[in-house]
Amino acid sequence: MSRVVLATRNAGKVEELRRILAPYGVELVGLDEVAPYEPGPETAPDFAGNALAKAREAVAATGLPAVADDSGLAVDALNGMPGVLSARWAGRHGDDRANLSLLLAQMADVPDDRRGGGFVCAAAYALPDGREHVVTGELRGTVVRAPRGTGGFGYDPVLLPEGSTRTTAELADAEKDAISHRGRAFRALAPLLAEALSAAGPPGTS
Repeated sequence: MSRVVLATRNAGKVEELRRILAPYGVELVGLDEVAPYEPGPETAPDFAGNALAKAREAVAATGLPAVADDSGLAVDALNGMPGVLSARWAGRHGDDRANLSLLLAQMADVPDDRRGGGFVCAAAYALPDGREHVVTGELRGTVVRAPRGTGGFGYDPVLLPEGSTRTTAELADAEKDAISHRGRAFRALAPLLAEALSAAGPPGTS
């Protein structure tokens, strides 16, 4: 099997992608399973740029093929924002409650027929030989006027996926995984990564 590092310390994300990549003969490890390094800041203006930067950084630090992602909420009425600023929209990284409150306040006067938006995920791989690729997955829906549900994290309580009567925070984990932006991106990336690894021989198996 080819050994590949996922540029995250999120154990749940590692397990999710491990399931997706397992049929392709890929042994996935997270950052907690390789020699430690200090990730740099995410400074790209788009999801794809940040995902590629994180993958390149992991290759440089570990010598292994690497995959990474960047994701967030893009709201039509806010010209695609919060976008890459999703996790720190209210000013402090990872304050979900403050981010939700600010977003809903900014959209208070937006009519129901203009509340479209969606979660976007860019997933990238980078190989030690310099080859790289990035794909994007999206879950479109509508931003509701008040949080609903206790599952998930981030903006899950306010996105109502197209065709659903429940927000992503009201969906069971398996239901969410089946339609999620991250799942779509990584399912698209997996066969491309496997093909690239096969063409390059067995990197990371020594």
